[in-house]
Amino acid sequence: MRWMGGRRSDNIEDRRGMGGGTLIAGGGIGSIVLVLLALFFGFDPGAILQTDQPSVPRAQAPAGSPAQDDLREFVSVVLADTEDTWLELFNRMGRQYREPKLVLFTTAVESACGMAGAAVGPFYCPSDQKLYLDLSFFRALRDRFRAPGDFAQAYVIAHEVGHHVQTLLGLMPRGAAPQAGAEATSVRVELQADCLAGVWGYHANRTGRLLEPGDVDEGLRAAAAIGDDRLQRTAGQAVQPESWTHGSSQMRARWLRRGLETGDPAACDTFSAEQL
Repeated sequence: MRWMGGRRSDNIEDRRGMGGGTLIAGGGIGSIVLVLLALFFGFDPGAILQTDQPSVPRAQAPAGSPAQDDLREFVSVVLADTEDTWLELFNRMGRQYREPKLVLFTTAVESACGMAGAAVGPFYCPSDQKLYLDLSFFRALRDRFRAPGDFAQAYVIAHEVGHHVQTLLGLMPRGAAPQAGAEATSVRVELQADCLAGVWGYHANRTGRLLEPGDVDEGLRAAAAIGDDRLQRTAGQAVQPESWTHGSSQMRARWLRRGLETGDPAACDTFSAEQL
């Protein structure tokens, strides 16, 4: 990605190093599944994290280190590009786009949706319309999920921005408990956010501001790497569609690709789609 020198967003809220110095770390397959299946969700993370398991310190590069600062700059440029893209698209729809804040944190963070630990991965809280990201997730994406590349990281940000777009357009379900299953509401919500991330990618590619050859493939690999079926197999479990909350690898890659190919938010109607 050609991100160096790009416009930086003013909507970064840096809370790294501010409290929350431990990360919940339980043992066994159950806790592994909890960590894996919590990735990329659009609902309140607080309920997932209610546990009495012991906590342990987590080692990571300190805020202000060169590695962390480079990632912060990268996140800021990607967020700025999503702002430019969605501002233009909302103007075309006759709507007003409100830019979300992106909160950087380490280990744990307090949001309007409750306390969340880094184990849940990046998330969006509709109640305060903020995105939350522990930068160490990018390392997990590369090493644990075998999805390296800067566009894979940008997809993570664009997916959470997609949840913000859903909120602004009134597409995010409110007040209902998260459902599971291959056809569940939560799956359709997450697949739509994947598609909306692709819409941003389409426009970033069309304008030539960011994308380079191979970037789209990185994003598609990342989407496939975090499908519920693959995460269940990684955790040593049988594939159980009835427990899915985000969709299979094939579903996630398919809807991301749809957004990348069309660049049209209207093409992301997962709620009416017969085939996910």
